[in-house]
Amino acid sequence: MAARHRSRKRALQVLFEWDVRGEPVDKAILHFYDSLYSEENEKVPKPDKFMEELVRGTVASAPEIDKKIEAKSEHWRLDRMPVVDRNILRLAIYELSVNNVPAPIVIDEALELARQFSSDESLPFINGLLDAIRRQSFAAGQ
Repeated sequence: MAARHRSRKRALQVLFEWDVRGEPVDKAILHFYDSLYSEENEKVPKPDKFMEELVRGTVASAPEIDKKIEAKSEHWRLDRMPVVDRNILRLAIYELSVNNVPAPIVIDEALELARQFSSDESLPFINGLLDAIRRQSFAAGQ
């Protein structure tokens, strides 16, 4: 598994916990690292800087990201979306906004996470919403 994909997968897991538990983001990150460490695996896991950057950036931008999701998701309130889908969208929209990775790669990674953690029904919804946000951002010159 490519390192960046693994980091995105980890970021989704941390975001899921942050969203469900409503705990501070740093606590969710520490809990994730603790879950990687067990008595069978005595090595303390190395920090995943890319994962932490994605998580902290997504959480810091969540209010603006959530407004974008709500604006583009017809007939779907944010709090009614499956938690995993909501956080796949948040993560991808954050990554689209920082412009470090081309949009097709970000969207493809989001769809891969959806294939792994969500349902087949979520794929067209996530793809369509991310594409609409990408087009809007491109039209706005962002």
